[in-house]
Amino acid sequence: MAEIINLNRFRKAKNKANKETQAKRNRVRHGRRKNDRERLKQDEERRLQDHEGRNLADDGKDGDEPA
Repeated sequence: MAEIINLNRFRKAKNKANKETQAKRNRVRHGRRKNDRERLKQDEERRLQDHEGRNLADDGKDGDEPA
């Protein structure tokens, strides 16, 4: 006699496998390597520090400047 197959279980397993392969493709296509992410993070931090360093420390509101 033939083996009984649950079609629902078969369909769900097939969909899960398809989703996993699509996820792998997306990770390769859109993912970034760890060193790339770290480099971008360091560049952003450096940019923010440079921007903050350009702010005026004294905005002239304490009355030291003549009117």
